[in-house]
Amino acid sequence: MTKPVPPSWEPLDADALLVAQAIAETLTTPVRELGAQAARELLASTPSDRPLTPLDRVEAVTVPTRSGPLRARLYHPTGSPAKDPRPALLYLHGGGFVLGTLDGVDEVCRAIAARSGWAVLSLEYRLAPEHPYPAAFEDSLDTLAWLRKSALDWGIDPDMIAVGGDSAGGNLAAALCLHLRDREHPLPVAQVLVYPAVDDRFSTPSWTQFADAPLLTTADARWLWKQYIGPGRQGGVDQYAAPMKAASLRALPPTLVLTAEVDPLRDDAEAYAERLRHDGVPTTAIRHSGVFHGFFTEVGVFAKTDTAIDDVARHLRDITAARAASTS
Repeated sequence: MTKPVPPSWEPLDADALLVAQAIAETLTTPVRELGAQAARELLASTPSDRPLTPLDRVEAVTVPTRSGPLRARLYHPTGSPAKDPRPALLYLHGGGFVLGTLDGVDEVCRAIAARSGWAVLSLEYRLAPEHPYPAAFEDSLDTLAWLRKSALDWGIDPDMIAVGGDSAGGNLAAALCLHLRDREHPLPVAQVLVYPAVDDRFSTPSWTQFADAPLLTTADARWLWKQYIGPGRQGGVDQYAAPMKAASLRALPPTLVLTAEVDPLRDDAEAYAERLRHDGVPTTAIRHSGVFHGFFTEVGVFAKTDTAIDDVARHLRDITAARAASTS
């Protein structure tokens, strides 16, 4: 007998509802009860031998960081080699700081590279609970510094690097920009925040309205956050863990914020976009209706995924055009 659809699922479109039901049948035990290792094994994905977006060149990269070498994957847009170095997006995967792999975002990184003309560097940062905050943040910061330093070796323009990511990766991208701004270091040329986790208060209405949303429930989100900040932390976390805590969002790079309609994180992410606008940051915020948290990386599964990737590619191409106009 089919279980009744939770009321919060009612806005889902037809393909999102099918995926939500499939997830419910597979993920019968909440992530918080499975624990990190079992959840990783259950939710692990393997890239297809025939990717939906074939590229001429995808390179395995080893990034030196303060914690040791980290794996990464560099996606080059297909086509004739560029005469000039290409712009690049440092992409940070989601997974609540506990889950997520290079393979899980392989298709979306391919699609972004192909549609934007930008190279994409996808990082496999350290995960909690084995490596709590600030491990993933430091890995991201070190990788961005390395990418700038070695950019020309990879055919990348060191002055045209953006940062982005989904969910936990959106948190890390936002935190990188805040950290660099606060230290008056060169900023990325743009940030792409896909349903980013930016606040630790769990207090906006969507946390209640979509508490039993597909894939990510409010209870699981709280558990994942606790894994990230680590046990026994005294006092609150800083703005590099929860970017909404920043006193000001002024002087940050042009921003794209994408959200999903049925997502506990939705209102936090949209409030962050509103703060960016209020503080004078050029910001585009797009809510994708009928889908839930996690849809962005499911290339070929959700119709809205294709639209959202186009949003990102357009944002990056606009950055390229603005740079060309300013130097002509």
